[in-house]
Amino acid sequence: MHPHEQEYFNVLLQLAVDRFSERIVQRTAGAKNALERLRSDPQGDGVWLDAFVEAFFRDALLDQPAGWTFIVQALSARRLDAPAVLTLVPEAKTYGELVSRLAVRAFADLLRQKTEEALEQALAFGGEE
Repeated sequence: MHPHEQEYFNVLLQLAVDRFSERIVQRTAGAKNALERLRSDPQGDGVWLDAFVEAFFRDALLDQPAGWTFIVQALSARRLDAPAVLTLVPEAKTYGELVSRLAVRAFADLLRQKTEEALEQALAFGGEE
């Protein structure tokens, strides 16, 4: 991946973390509740991680094969959770769907991790509870 592509990915990730953390803090009435819900049920009420990622991909024009490939390329060195990834295969009807699901899963996993870190920092440095 070229440096400018990596920089673009980093900007997209930071934008996603900012938007997602703000959204779940508002929907769950505080950073502490947001962090607890994100950890306990990332697809649950008030969090909806995968739905956020799919909407974010649409907004960032990443909801097409070149966009999904860009995400997978940017995250190609990250370790994957093989059992979780294998569940994506039977659901996909085309290779495009498979790449789409891989991109959403990979980005959602990283977004969850980075959002947890951001919420922990906010709480540690006097953020709202």
